[in-house]
Amino acid sequence: MTSPITIQVATSIAAIPAADWDLCANPPAPATDGAADRSGERFNPFLAHAFLKALETSGTVGGRTGWSPAHVTVHEAGRLVAAAPTYIKTHSQGEYVFDHSWAEAYSRAGGRYYPKLQVAVPFTPATGRRFLVAPGQDTEALHAALAAGLRALRKEVKASSTHATFLTKAEWDSFGALGWLQRTDQQFHFVNEGYAGFDDFLAALASRKRKNIRKERKDALGEGITIEQLTGSDIREDHWDAFYAFYMDTGSRKWGRPYLNRRFFSEIGAAMADRILLVMAKRAGRYVAGAINFIGDDALYGRNWGCIEEHPFLHFEVCYYQAIDFALARGLKRVEAGAQGEHKLARGYRPTTTYSVHDIADSRLAAAIGDYLDHERAYVESAVEQLGEHLPFRHED
Repeated sequence: MTSPITIQVATSIAAIPAADWDLCANPPAPATDGAADRSGERFNPFLAHAFLKALETSGTVGGRTGWSPAHVTVHEAGRLVAAAPTYIKTHSQGEYVFDHSWAEAYSRAGGRYYPKLQVAVPFTPATGRRFLVAPGQDTEALHAALAAGLRALRKEVKASSTHATFLTKAEWDSFGALGWLQRTDQQFHFVNEGYAGFDDFLAALASRKRKNIRKERKDALGEGITIEQLTGSDIREDHWDAFYAFYMDTGSRKWGRPYLNRRFFSEIGAAMADRILLVMAKRAGRYVAGAINFIGDDALYGRNWGCIEEHPFLHFEVCYYQAIDFALARGLKRVEAGAQGEHKLARGYRPTTTYSVHDIADSRLAAAIGDYLDHERAYVESAVEQLGEHLPFRHED
């Protein structure tokens, strides 16, 4: 950086030109000069301007949702050089990194935890850069500038804290060096070890696990169920109607209040259809289950699933095995199937560490949380290691 920088806050992603944001979020080619950590991901759909805009214009965030956009941006000579997707939160819903116990403890001590700042992609537990730096820029300096901007915003809105979730390991290290508290958790990801197809993947498994998966796939389609993989212009509004019914039914039973509204699916379908894989299950002429996935250049991201009929193993087929099929056909490096789920381990998904950082205003609360996180990180590291010993591949026989 050769000229003074300015830090601004945009209360809508639409206030930021899409090309400027996307240059920071998804530069057109991998960085080779160390300027931007890409962590092997050439395009992350959730960081795209179009995705964040669909969340806002559909009313999924903003208004009274408790997610108020306040995107922190850094400019040099009038040009956007760094940004962080930021929201002022009045609750802790839709984050998948749980801090409810922190909020309760602070409240009992007489503090006010909300509002807080959240640097994240709403409702999306998928790893990606959260501190977006344009190519050719000084990442370390711009991380420091974004941290300063977030701290100034936190003070301005009287927030208790700032949280950045599902960021990359490099960002976790960088912001840890800036004094932010570091947290880890785990997910399960499928890794493409150069498999030619699903049968090649199965051949790498222990025989019992291989037989179990074959049986599950056969049984999932045992009642006349057929599967469709839809992307691009093949996805129509009637598909979204059906999928939204699945999403609402399953979401209402599982967590009480689904986060995404019907308009969001139409808007994201119009804006990013070529980056969407919709897996739909049909029986007796009607759709009965489905899963939405987003397509990166290196990964397939499974997001939401739903059904209106229960069938044995259909969830595994629609969410996990179809995703592996698609990823292998596209030559993608991995499948990220969302939060939680140790049952994914037996289906070839590996334990993977996820990262978050936290900046707490009250030094007393920060000290207590810091001590807790020291123990939690050790537990997560041990859990990932132990789970890794139970992978279903042949060398485990």
